Amino acid sequence: MEATKTTVLCFCSVLFFLTDVSCELVHVRSLVHFGTEGRPLLLSVDARFPLEEAEIQGTWSHTKLNGARTTLVSFNKESEIMNMMYLKHLRFRHPNASLLIVKLNKDDEGYYHLSLNIEFYNQTGLIIKEERTIYVTVDEPVSTPVIEKKPSYAVIEDKANVTWTCSVEKGTRVVFQWLRDNAALTHSKRYHFIQDNSTLLISPVRKEDKGTYRCAASNPVSQIRKSRGVELNVYYGPYNLEVNSGQGLRTGEVFTINPGELVYFECQADSNPPNSYVWISKSRNATQIITEGPRLEVLSYKLAQTEEYMCRAFNNVTKKQDEAQFTLVVASLGTGKEKYTHDGKSVSPLAVIAVCSSFIIGFMLLFLLRTICHPKRVLMSIYN
Repeated sequence: MEATKTTVLCFCSVLFFLTDVSCELVHVRSLVHFGTEGRPLLLSVDARFPLEEAEIQGTWSHTKLNGARTTLVSFNKESEIMNMMYLKHLRFRHPNASLLIVKLNKDDEGYYHLSLNIEFYNQTGLIIKEERTIYVTVDEPVSTPVIEKKPSYAVIEDKANVTWTCSVEKGTRVVFQWLRDNAALTHSKRYHFIQDNSTLLISPVRKEDKGTYRCAASNPVSQIRKSRGVELNVYYGPYNLEVNSGQGLRTGEVFTINPGELVYFECQADSNPPNSYVWISKSRNATQIITEGPRLEVLSYKLAQTEEYMCRAFNNVTKKQDEAQFTLVVASLGTGKEKYTHDGKSVSPLAVIAVCSSFIIGFMLLFLLRTICHPKRVLMSIYN
């Protein structure tokens, strides 16, 4: 077993010497560490060779982001010499040369370089050099974000812009994301993200922008944290104006009703705030307002054979309006249409046919009985 280990180490040593390729005698678990400010961080090192079979010598050094480099500790198998400036801040771990940072601060951010010289006892004079560099970031956890909307009041579509601002009280290297009704927003012609996504500009605002907005914030040492929801109220419309009725027969924009029928029409449109409605009659070569509100009641017996109407919807905030015209025709719809009695209840045509049939059958039976069993003939038979 010992001979096998020796052979492997010799092979790695020769391979490294001839090809300058490392056999991974030293393994670092991660080359990047995301550290949290105020917490400890271990730069772990694993030796992949028997420590008792080699002499080691090495150093840990720290290079800050501004380029300043400091030697932290020099060591061998028996002892270490720690930089006096870091006696309370660092702990060196024997025998695998790991380095513990007791309490991280912003100055600890940067590159940590491990340099090792390894000499195996059975390969005297052959020095194997192993080097590893670990990048360490130090971040403060993110606090719950807060969003602000300007203007704070409801806005009119196509006439206003809205600016959303997201901020955190604590946190470094914060990544911001915007959501509407819990769906992530992305850049578009009207959606502009500025200042590292901390500000969202919607220009101009449209109907589809209404909803509940939230800001999500995160960084390498924090999970995603969301702000409270803030509503965006948009004044819009009217859109999709339509006139409907549950009575009569509709063909396109023509409604046909039976004479004497009472008909109701509903005018509806998508709008915020709700529209005001006006019904206009366009008959007799003149136009006149006949009623206001979303509902129109028509008594067909008071109409001529054909009448033209128009519903006009108006949004008092957006100052926009829309119109829908239709023609009302008074004509009999035939037996296929239900007839209405004076009390408002319908009589089924099948019921009328059934009653008439029963009456005819009963009359024929009575006539047949009278013919077969004549009263005078019965009395004469009894008398004789």
